[in-house]
Amino acid sequence: MTGNPDQTLYLQRVDGERNMARFYVLALQPTLFGEVSLIRNWGRIGTDGQTKVETFQTGKDVTAAYSRIERSKRRRGYAEPG
Repeated sequence: MTGNPDQTLYLQRVDGERNMARFYVLALQPTLFGEVSLIRNWGRIGTDGQTKVETFQTGKDVTAAYSRIERSKRRRGYAEPG
């Protein structure tokens, strides 16, 4: 992950045999108060899905959370489309 606070990662997991078509989005956004929010959006492709927002005081904390979640999703078979 780079230090870009506006970074967005889109991952998906598609398995036609299991009728699985899921997406997972990780995005970083600065807040008005100097913090950084980690925004997670997930669900079935074609839906709005669910969203969770976590706000962190330091860049180190948000980077650790971002990396941890990204590794977890990639281990479960999520990858960039294409």
